[in-house]
Amino acid sequence: MIPLAIPNLKGNERRYLSDCIDTNFVSTIGPFVSKFEQQISAASGFSETVATSSGSSALHTALLAVDVKPGDLVICPGLSFIATANAITYCQAQPWLIDIDKRSWTIDPSKVQEALTTQTFVGVDGLPVHRKTGKRVAAILPVYTLGTPADMDAIVEIASSFHVPIVADAAAALGSTYKGRNLSELGTALTIFSFNGNKTVTAGGGGAVSGNNQKIIDLVRHLTTTARVGSDYDHDRVGFNYRLTNLQAAVGCAQMESLNQYVEKKREIARFYCDAFSDLPGVRPFPKPDYANSACWFSGFVLENGDPSGLRKELRNKGIDARPFWKPLNLQLPFSDAPRANLDVSEYIWSRIVTLPCSTGISDDELGIVANSVRQLILAS
Repeated sequence: MIPLAIPNLKGNERRYLSDCIDTNFVSTIGPFVSKFEQQISAASGFSETVATSSGSSALHTALLAVDVKPGDLVICPGLSFIATANAITYCQAQPWLIDIDKRSWTIDPSKVQEALTTQTFVGVDGLPVHRKTGKRVAAILPVYTLGTPADMDAIVEIASSFHVPIVADAAAALGSTYKGRNLSELGTALTIFSFNGNKTVTAGGGGAVSGNNQKIIDLVRHLTTTARVGSDYDHDRVGFNYRLTNLQAAVGCAQMESLNQYVEKKREIARFYCDAFSDLPGVRPFPKPDYANSACWFSGFVLENGDPSGLRKELRNKGIDARPFWKPLNLQLPFSDAPRANLDVSEYIWSRIVTLPCSTGISDDELGIVANSVRQLILAS
């Protein structure tokens, strides 16, 4: 089987893990944790980073740090991995689902503007309040789908006019840019990353919260280390054991050394598939908005006519791990009653997506096998 997306462990991973064992730093204290944080900051341009146990824990903590409270609403796209909405729920808040822009698959700024303008009023603390539910809108949470930043200039303008902070879910976007600018320059209060096993660079798990506001970052670090005060067992609020281990950070450090190389490989794969299927009827490439240089986390295509589930099954039968993509959040049982706008684009696009093998270690021969198999099956249908 040619896998969808697996780690590329050809760097210093083994050596750094051995160093952890040799020095006995295998838990949440150790030199690789701080080094990993510094590497993430350097790659994204942020002044500070806090490593966490997962992308979900990073997002949960980031939302708490910008003062998302129980009973609040957080605006997020209807098309996202369920972890985005889960993290909102961890804060005892609720997602307010807004549709995506078909040109980028990221949240549509015009629909965010419309929703806030027509469905909220200004609350006593200056934040918008959702008329129907009476809930405060505490944050906007754009998702950088497939490693492509949302249209952040437009989103920042809207957020500023409504005095709402932005937390960006950039789980798979490390290495991407927006209008030639690094992720640190996009106007977010905080930005999170994931290092799950299928990400371009991985720590086997783990996440990170990055930002430029020292006070907010200090709060993130405090919350992720059980809100401990001093060296004794004193804690000043409910905190979380969300720390990354030195073992995971060791793998992450080795991976970060190859970040640029791996991102460029992901982009090459995306270009290869785009070229290989450019003449196929009813086949459309993944979006590539002009404003962004995507990290191209996943690659594949959209089958505009019909249900691609049969095609994915036939590809798997040929030893090619083709899969669907995220199911919209409103179609997920835990969020079926979440406030939402019209989600036509999200609901149309998700059922037509085919993701294809795109590991950074994939060979040219394997790419050729995938492309030829897709072409044969589509032309024969």
